[in-house]
Amino acid sequence: MSQNQQIAKALAAATDTAALEIGIDILNRVPAMFKEQFPEKRALIVADENTWRAAGEAVYAYLQQEGVECEQPYLFTDKELHAEWKFIEMLDERLAATDAIAVSVGSGTINDLCKLCSYHQNRPYMCVATAASVDGYSSFGASITYKNMKQTFTCPAPKAILADVGVMAKAPAEMTAAGYADLAAKIPAGAEWIIADFVGSEPIHEEAWYISQTNLKASLADPEGVAALRPEAIAPFVEGLMLSGFAMQAARSSRPASCTDHLFSHLWNMRDHKYNGVTPSHGFQVSVGTLMMCAMFDEMYKTDFTKLDVDAAVANWKSLDVIRAEAEALFAGEAFAELGVTEVTAKYDDHEEVRRQMQLLKDNWYDLKAKLQAQCYTFDEMYRLLSIVGAPTKPEDVGISKQQMLADVPFVRHIRRRYNMMDLGLRAGTLDTWVNGVFGKGGVWEIK
Repeated sequence: MSQNQQIAKALAAATDTAALEIGIDILNRVPAMFKEQFPEKRALIVADENTWRAAGEAVYAYLQQEGVECEQPYLFTDKELHAEWKFIEMLDERLAATDAIAVSVGSGTINDLCKLCSYHQNRPYMCVATAASVDGYSSFGASITYKNMKQTFTCPAPKAILADVGVMAKAPAEMTAAGYADLAAKIPAGAEWIIADFVGSEPIHEEAWYISQTNLKASLADPEGVAALRPEAIAPFVEGLMLSGFAMQAARSSRPASCTDHLFSHLWNMRDHKYNGVTPSHGFQVSVGTLMMCAMFDEMYKTDFTKLDVDAAVANWKSLDVIRAEAEALFAGEAFAELGVTEVTAKYDDHEEVRRQMQLLKDNWYDLKAKLQAQCYTFDEMYRLLSIVGAPTKPEDVGISKQQMLADVPFVRHIRRRYNMMDLGLRAGTLDTWVNGVFGKGGVWEIK
């Protein structure tokens, strides 16, 4: 099936998005799309100063030329604009004063702000994507920092999306590299979903898997073209990003798009991590998390689970009271201390369930290993792709030392109830061995 056919199939499965157009120099298509999806409605462009210059001003002019009534555009001017609650409150106030349809002109932050605020006002919205930087354009839910915690708020995806690849190709190269890394994260995330499905924690949603994974590796196949910012090379991976969002719509979950690879980024954001005074982009942080997980899978394959001592694994499994106490001690002093305890409690398995999972793993290891290896790139393969496009390839590239990355592993394991490969390793008693394989002597990120 071609990518276009897959997009048509994905749109049919999508619960929120009715129209998607991807092409070069198609900003003039915005009025027709707007009129089709929002007949007789007024438009309110939402942008920041950069995205206004990149596309917003042109979109505003096209809408007016084609007779769409427009309100005065709403421009964010804060140089530290992020998907944070204070900006939600600002846009909520503006949208509450009108019944106009928000037209988000921007990338991840602007889109997420418009997404949640439009939901608060019980109305749909339109997205004009300006950079190939995230997969969140077409996803349901908005990732917003609220009370020092990065949270995904449930809200519908845009009803209409237009992605002008010509505009996207002119965005800063680091934004394109960030989007490429965000798409590449679906490789190890898919492997972790295979594990969750295997143990029965979160079965694979077949339609969502098909949408997100069928052409995923093909979408990543031209890193040289992406690095050169050639629109024809950027277009396939933009389609991949959009398909990822549609998969999330179909599954009503972010599971098709992310797992532990994203959790490092979420943790650092919750700590308000800065590098050279600036918050590293989501995609750049995810790039490091993605490589970490590919390295972890490489280490996992070295374990022969056919020889697993199931009785010993069950005997070593701690009680919920002990795990909660450890989480409380680990997160003491963090601004989001309650999160670790809440999430680790939610995904706790009793000893009987751990025994079932470990026996299943022991009995079916070779089959599971083959599926994981077919899905997940090795560290070296992923490193090659990410380095070509200019995405970070080591923790220091986003201002995190290897020692800090190592120390963050237990935090990452606690902040999301989603079952992942670290949970499997913890139950088997092999997690520390895998982590040491990454950071210990001879590891890809050896701590000297």
